[in-house]
Amino acid sequence: MISPYLPIGEYGPYPERLRQQFEGVIWRFRTGGQWREMPQEFGAWSTVHNRFRQWRDAGVFEAMLEGLIAEAARLGEVDLTLVSVDSTTARAHHDAAGMHLSPDVITALEKAAAEEEKARQKGAARKDKTDGTPKMTRSGKSDNASGVGANSD
Repeated sequence: MISPYLPIGEYGPYPERLRQQFEGVIWRFRTGGQWREMPQEFGAWSTVHNRFRQWRDAGVFEAMLEGLIAEAARLGEVDLTLVSVDSTTARAHHDAAGMHLSPDVITALEKAAAEEEKARQKGAARKDKTDGTPKMTRSGKSDNASGVGANSD
């Protein structure tokens, strides 16, 4: 199924080695191992890596995927229940998104962020100083100003 998509050049590898190199690429991405950890049965890791780069740059993997999907559709073996879309949202700095803001707006945003951080730190410091639990004095009375939890004699 994949042999029509693997290019065999005039001076390229013999077909047996080509298959080994393709299987080496598959091993690399299936295991997540490093190229240098590749077993010798696939050939020299540097050769397999170079072959992968050549195939990637030539669009071999895209052509293989499209061709195999088309062949499966022709045979009526496409099962769209197996299709999954996954997405991840990552926040980026406005410079990374190509957003252009005037210096005045940037200054105002930075000032607002600094004020918000200062308020957050004050709130955290206040929370650390008082944990909200009333303290009992020697006389058994609470020193809580609200009188809640006070021990009445």
